[in-house]
Amino acid sequence: MADTLVAERIDTPTPTSRRTVLVPLLSTLPWALVIAALFVVWSRGGVPGLDLARFGAYWVLALVLPGTLVHRALRGSRGNLPEDLGYGAATGLLLEIIAWALAAATGQQSVLRWWPLPVLVAFAAVPGLRRHWRVGERRPLPLAWHWGMGVALLTVLAWGYTQWRMVPLPPVYGGYYQDVLYHLGLVQELTRAMPFELPHVAGEALRYHYLSDAHIASGSMITGISPAVVLLRLWLVPVIGTAVLLAAGLARDLSGTVWAGPVAALAAFTGTTVTLGSPVGASGEMPLSYASPSQTYALVPLLLLAGLVVDVARGRSLGAAWPLVPVLGLVCAGAKSSALPPLIAGLGLTVVVFWWRRRQAPRPALVALACLVAAMALGFRLFAGGGAGTLRVQALALLHFIAPYAETLGTGDGIWPSAPLPPGINDGGVLGWLLAFAVVAWWVLGQAPRWVGMGLLVDGGRRADPAVWLLAGTVVAGAGATWVFQHPSISQIYFWMGVIPVGVVLTTWSLAQARAPWPVLVVPAVAGALAGLATAGTVVGFAVPRISRPGTPTTSTVEGWLRVLGLSAARYVLFVAVAAALAVGVAALWRRRVPSPVPAGRRRAAAIALAGVTAAMLGASAAVVVGGTVRSVLTEPVPATGPQPYALTADEMRAALWLDDNAADDDVVATNVHCRPVRTTPHCDARAFWVTGLGGHRTVVESWGYTDEVVAAHGVENLGYARQNFPDQALLALNDGVFSRPTRADLDRLRTEHGVRWLFADSRAGAVSAELAGLAQVRLVAGPVTVYELNRP
Repeated sequence: MADTLVAERIDTPTPTSRRTVLVPLLSTLPWALVIAALFVVWSRGGVPGLDLARFGAYWVLALVLPGTLVHRALRGSRGNLPEDLGYGAATGLLLEIIAWALAAATGQQSVLRWWPLPVLVAFAAVPGLRRHWRVGERRPLPLAWHWGMGVALLTVLAWGYTQWRMVPLPPVYGGYYQDVLYHLGLVQELTRAMPFELPHVAGEALRYHYLSDAHIASGSMITGISPAVVLLRLWLVPVIGTAVLLAAGLARDLSGTVWAGPVAALAAFTGTTVTLGSPVGASGEMPLSYASPSQTYALVPLLLLAGLVVDVARGRSLGAAWPLVPVLGLVCAGAKSSALPPLIAGLGLTVVVFWWRRRQAPRPALVALACLVAAMALGFRLFAGGGAGTLRVQALALLHFIAPYAETLGTGDGIWPSAPLPPGINDGGVLGWLLAFAVVAWWVLGQAPRWVGMGLLVDGGRRADPAVWLLAGTVVAGAGATWVFQHPSISQIYFWMGVIPVGVVLTTWSLAQARAPWPVLVVPAVAGALAGLATAGTVVGFAVPRISRPGTPTTSTVEGWLRVLGLSAARYVLFVAVAAALAVGVAALWRRRVPSPVPAGRRRAAAIALAGVTAAMLGASAAVVVGGTVRSVLTEPVPATGPQPYALTADEMRAALWLDDNAADDDVVATNVHCRPVRTTPHCDARAFWVTGLGGHRTVVESWGYTDEVVAAHGVENLGYARQNFPDQALLALNDGVFSRPTRADLDRLRTEHGVRWLFADSRAGAVSAELAGLAQVRLVAGPVTVYELNRP
């Protein structure tokens, strides 16, 4: 009897109870794999273990935790932990910028690391806030969603690894892309107190969209990790991962389907243009850029803001979250000047359309629009510099950077043609206009995965949804600005890059609205992925011959490029036809097995065909980048061989790092380094930036290639902005003279008028007089570099 009683009290595990235990474990596993993989690739990138622990703790305690608490208080919980943490990380990045601005304005950078403490204390002490430490009303997501997001995040992580693994940490023999060094100098500057100066030309006010650099500077100050390590290794992937979660959440909210989140996340950030082996690329392939921190960072506040604006456009109350609209708008403007205008245009279009339809202005949308316009205006005043001022109207200016035009009709346009259209179009007559039309049409085709979702406007039911107009207007505005404006560095392309995730979210939404059976979407998507891999030649032994370009860049002709564009379009038409046929055929077979509540007919067949084509485009778009990334990860990098004209020596980097460690924070440096390659010559490329970036201090004059006045002079004497003369020739003569012909008077003048304490002399940049050692104290000799310290008077 006793044995029987004992047996009856033991709970025998049931399939349901085992599932209850397994599902949380299996849901957690992909996130654990992503985090583990992130630390592994960081470690392989040369980041010390202690720095990894510090940076991980910084993201958890100084960004994700306080941000999640605040986001739940303002917007409520999303009912599951991953999305709560993703939206919380985005909110934490916003709060960090506010804390950094207060610290920089008051000179209290030393207490910046403690900014989360008041937030955590408030949420622990105030009874009404304590509930936000937990997930709210639980709305768990299925297991497939977690694994789908894990795949998307691992792909982003792999992409990030391929970007930085060929960029070694200093000091080494090698070179860095000039924009990376430029941003490193800004990061160093933003660790100081306001007002900020352009570190490459001390005394000139810093006017630039620098909030991405402020985030990197904050991470460095809070963790104590070198700014170079944070910039070159650590900051990128967590920020992209946050944007991935925001895009997935927006896609799920709009479509009402769970699978839309991972699909949008993968296609938005690791998708590219669909060119199917054509030699004609389509500029603006991905929204991510390792060399442009501002572009990548801006995606986070932009997507968080887009979610708020969607709710406003739909008439939903934001309640306590209303202050986020203007603040996020200002952060977008300060992160990337091209980020906010397309969203404003999309919201403006939505207001106009629904005023026209209902003869009543949607007041919340008008308030949001006014907030964003004010934020853009304030952002332009605070951040926009000469580069933004150089943006001017020239329709189809993007043609200057696309081979069919640039190699033929564009050869005689000059470096900075001032005309309503690229001059070569009219000069080419009918062929010129035909080529221009063909190139623009090909660009539109290649970008189809980002705009095909605008087909929702054809659906009468969805046309009544303000969110469709908002997203479609944003995408159109981004594309329009890209083709209407001209910039000497093709920076107008950032208008398009910023809206790519928005376009993919819209496309994914349209795919979900097709209500097609899953095989109808999966089969064309797989076929599209295979087509993308085959035409890209990513898989060895599995390739379709690429379309050959017509001759060399100097021998190609308009007629030859028109033939190439025609062949490219024919291949694209075949791709679309096959995808549509597959979708319709699979749908017919599926209907025989599973009766569908949706009646068949021509309209339904057209919807199925469009859904299949859309799925195939998304599959091809993602497969090219995913396949290339996987292949790159599995292939050992090949070190650069042969001459490297822009390379720095390890001694030069070592000397700059020594200066960073030994000079006081506000010390100013004079250097004879201005150009790349290092030797200073007339009209050289004045974008060295490494003395400031690696050396961590302001310079009297290092490099002026990105100063406002010089960028605005682009085209003068048919020279690009990077090769213009420095505007203040007297200051440059004083600066350089102390290295080639030093005098006590000039050194005293640099010290008293410009606050110079150190001299950084590089014999590879120019002659350095032996007399300088008698006038200043030699503190370091490293290869071609000698660092001198000026004695205080």
